[in-house]
This record gives sequence, structure tokens and C-alpha cells, in this order.
Amino acid sequence: MTATNVRKAPRRKPRKKRRNSVIRQLFMAALWLFAIVALWCGYALWTVNSFKEPRSLQIADVGIVLGASLWNDYPSPGLQERLDHALHLYEQGKFKFIIVSGGLDYAGARYTEAEGMSHYLAKHGVPPERLLLENNATSTYENLLFSGRIMQEHGLKQAIIISHEFHAVRALEMARHLKFDAPVASGAKSRVMSAAWNQSREVMAYTKWKLQELLITLGLLDWHTVQKTP
Repeated sequence: MTATNVRKAPRRKPRKKRRNSVIRQLFMAALWLFAIVALWCGYALWTVNSFKEPRSLQIADVGIVLGASLWNDYPSPGLQERLDHALHLYEQGKFKFIIVSGGLDYAGARYTEAEGMSHYLAKHGVPPERLLLENNATSTYENLLFSGRIMQEHGLKQAIIISHEFHAVRALEMARHLKFDAPVASGAKSRVMSAAWNQSREVMAYTKWKLQELLITLGLLDWHTVQKTP
């Protein structure tokens, strides 16, 4: 066999070039991932801020106030904004009953969020018989799930969900998921809470909820897990 007939073995790329190629691929993958995350966060932020309250709220059977923390057994300034908004709607005759929803902030707390809210509303003129307490919820999903059960027990059909504007879109989506009858949301504008902080937090919470909703649709998650969404 002549030397010209001998097939030469293919040359391997130098190890340094192979390593650089892998690094470039990883960099491009990271760049694409960053772009996707940035686009989603932008979309989620737009969605959170897209809430528009109906110009004229129809009369409902009940208002559901979603809980927030108590400070020294008294509604925090942010929670007071939700309660004052609920009072305003109640005084306008938008609903006859108010469900206040929220469990204990921490083990050993003196009052549940619902109890703290009911004290505040009673002090501001709402008759105790008009207040329905939901004392167990620890998340938005539970707020609506357990409040929906109270509505069924009392024969209440339509609800106005009361929270802050930045929270309203996710709350409405959850209410629809839970088969509320044509739910409506009314959002309080906050003067005491950081808009940047709460909107950023809500983007994360909304993202988690959309993932959970997808998994529920695919049959890979049940509602017991979703209860712990903030």
C-alpha cells in the first residue's frame, strides 16, 4: 500500500477551541433565558398594572376584604386602606354583607386578621350582624376559597372583591378559577405602601400563580398546593 492510499485520521479541535465553543453556547443560552425572563416580567408588570375598575359597580350581595397584617392587634396602615375602601362601598349600598378574610399572622397572635378587621369595621359603624368572619386563610387563594364557602352557606351569590389595585388582577383570576359568579374587584389606591416594592412582589406572586394554574390545567397539581400562594 502506498503512502498516498493511507487515510489520515481527522484532526481533533484543540481543547481550548472546544472549551471556548462550549462557553459561547452557554453564554447564548443564558442570554436567551435572560431575554425570556425580562419579557415575561415586563408582561406580568403590565398585567398587574392593567386593572381598571368598572365605572359603575353593580350592587352585589357581599364585599370580600382580603386580609393583610395586623400591627399590635390593629389593622396595619395598608390594611386600613382596604377597610376604608370597603366602608365607602358599604355606605354607598354596594353590598349588605362584608366578609373579612384572614387567619393568624403568626403562631400565638392574639387575633386573626379577620377579627382585627371586624373590630375596625364595627368601630366605624358596620353592624356586627353584617360582618362574616373567615378566620383561617393564609393566602389569597385561601381567602377566596374559604370566603366562597361562606357565601354558599349564607346563600350569597355575587361578590365584590376588595384589595389594593396592584393585587386585583390576580385576585380576580383566582376567583374566576374558583367559579365565582361573575366576580368584580374594587381596588384601593395606596398612599402608605411602596408601589415599587409591592408591584415587584406582585409580579413574582402572579408568575407563581400562572405556573400553578398551568399545572392544574394539565392535571399535575391539585388545589391543596395552590392554597399557599401569597
